[in-house]
Amino acid sequence: MTSENPGGQDPEPKGVDLARRALEEARAAAKASGRAVGQGRRSGGIRALRSRRRRGWSGAGPDDRDPQPLGALANAISKQRGWTGHVSEGTVIGRWAQVVGEDIAAHAEPTSLRDGVLSISAESTAWATQLRMMQSNILAKIAAAVGDGVVKSLKITGPTAPSWRKGERHIRGRGPRDTYG
Repeated sequence: MTSENPGGQDPEPKGVDLARRALEEARAAAKASGRAVGQGRRSGGIRALRSRRRRGWSGAGPDDRDPQPLGALANAISKQRGWTGHVSEGTVIGRWAQVVGEDIAAHAEPTSLRDGVLSISAESTAWATQLRMMQSNILAKIAAAVGDGVVKSLKITGPTAPSWRKGERHIRGRGPRDTYG
């Protein structure tokens, strides 16, 4: 007998020895029940694993596990969170040239969109008149691009003349014509 082991018993296993003993006991219990170590009750072994893999393949066709385009994911998120109206409004203003065409976009630009009314500023009074005559075509192009109900009407304005009114106080009268002699 030694002073470290009184009573002649084996010391309590620690660390790696404890893990080895647990593994040996598990292997013995599995061998007695007819299963291999690591084979759970639900899994039917290698065959079940292979059949699960076979069912999990996406095959030749598209699958929802395939990589998705970023635009499709952004649309899904905006629909899920109820942002579709705001996204459509942003599309009208942000992609103006693609929505109405390059010719119109070169001579007019959207300024605001509030409550279904799109304000458009034309570069000249002639273009403002032309856009007013094309108003139904422009609304149809916008509806085709972003959907019905986003833009209900157009407010088309021409270029604005400079204002001679400066400051808070004004005097009625002939205005700036008086100063030119």
